[in-house]
Amino acid sequence: MACKCGGYYYTLNAKASFDRDLTKKRKFLLWNVPMIRMFTGGFFRSKWRSIAGKRRILSMDDREKSRSTILESSKDKRVPIFVMMPMDIFTLDASGCPRIRKLKALTVSLRALKLAGVHGIGVEVWWGIVERFSPFDYNWSLYEDLFKLVSDSGLKLHVAMSFHSNIHSSNGKGGVSLPLWILEIGDVNKDIYYRDQHGFSNNDYLTLGVDHVPLLSGRTALQCYEDFLLSFVNKFEPFIGSVIEEVSIGLGPSGELRYPAHPFGDGRWKFPGIGEFQCYDKYMMEDLKMAACREGKPQWGDKGPQNAGCYNSFPSGVPFFEEGKESFVSDYGRFFLEWYSGRLICHADAILAKAAKILKKYQENEQTSVMLVAKIGGIYWWYQTVSHPAELTAGYYNTALRDGYDPVVSVLSRHGAALHIPCLEMMDGETPPTYLCSPEGLLKQAWSVSKKRIVNLIGRNTTERLDKTGLWKIRSNCYNPQAEVVRSFTFFRMNDSIFRVDNWNNFVPFVRMMSTDL
Repeated sequence: MACKCGGYYYTLNAKASFDRDLTKKRKFLLWNVPMIRMFTGGFFRSKWRSIAGKRRILSMDDREKSRSTILESSKDKRVPIFVMMPMDIFTLDASGCPRIRKLKALTVSLRALKLAGVHGIGVEVWWGIVERFSPFDYNWSLYEDLFKLVSDSGLKLHVAMSFHSNIHSSNGKGGVSLPLWILEIGDVNKDIYYRDQHGFSNNDYLTLGVDHVPLLSGRTALQCYEDFLLSFVNKFEPFIGSVIEEVSIGLGPSGELRYPAHPFGDGRWKFPGIGEFQCYDKYMMEDLKMAACREGKPQWGDKGPQNAGCYNSFPSGVPFFEEGKESFVSDYGRFFLEWYSGRLICHADAILAKAAKILKKYQENEQTSVMLVAKIGGIYWWYQTVSHPAELTAGYYNTALRDGYDPVVSVLSRHGAALHIPCLEMMDGETPPTYLCSPEGLLKQAWSVSKKRIVNLIGRNTTERLDKTGLWKIRSNCYNPQAEVVRSFTFFRMNDSIFRVDNWNNFVPFVRMMSTDL
């Protein structure tokens, strides 16, 4: 299928984004890519025109009118804390219907969090629960009860529209699948899911290849997402803006805008593997073939890179992620990565456009203001290499030669969405040096591009930290003096360990410091 996002592909004629830290660390890079022929006057020059043909957009400049709220951090230095609900909050009863687990214990926990100064609760709104049994059969009763419980506790809501499954990441604690009627379609046609080069499919999220293909009981994937959002807004309109303050839109696995290049929990990948490209379902392959034909290189559309290693490869010795004729800096490499990342950007643009339209009347009313949110993944391993291989396989065309997050954040800016960034608790010094990690470098890049595109930031942790050092790192990142104060922070997640005495004695002062004007 051809891309129908209006051509939100970005050419490689983008300004090279080297910062001083990267220059200092260059001696630690795995490879040295020659720069002379690639750079002229500080810009990365490419002969490649957009693979979307005439329907392309150049990197946005200062003339772009962002609908994001202008950041005025000087007015409000408080950072409201939302605590995400436990992963196993729901269970299935004897009839197969979901229900809330341990309701009394949850009620007590919510009251304790409110007394501690927590602003709100994060709740995943699962497609696989609400539209579980058949198309258009939306059952919101579970969330009516849960939202009322949160509201009665005096807490606000961050709701995460979850169009993915967490079966593989739930660590044996239940989990929620995609809707059962979607799984039935997938049993017949596994190409509705992402596939890797070996033919293995991942049923955690629908491939973006079916965004515009009416395979889902007569609807496209985008229509399913839109109908779900419309039903949600119609059901919970009285809560929007008063109790529901933030609405995060799921864009991929774990709700993040990325490909499932690092599948967790099914045995294929383990940290710090570079991952694999996920473009082998028949719908994405059809699109790749058309893109290659438009470039006059039909042979490039037969498959993805065949020299890119496997899930658990390290980048050293993998030809595609080194310098060479068939590497990521080759003509083919640049073509493929622009297409692969461009399709992901189109996917985000299409879904966020629909979400922004649905929420527009609430965003324009100060009394019912609600923030639209989009998440990106925290792919921080191998960040200090030239090629950033783990990011490339995830769909972020981010290398030492190219800022891959700028086109992503530009789309968020266009639709007035905030950027939900991870890793705020992480420090480079706590990561294994062998794997050339840099969560701090990733954060710095996110701060820079969000400031450039005038996009609000929302923070979250990637790993659970309840020690003083980890919590202090979160606070210092939320109040980074060289970036805007984040609008809110989502703590992952509520569980028994938060309420243990030592951890609670760390967590409560942290929340109260974050909730006080700096």
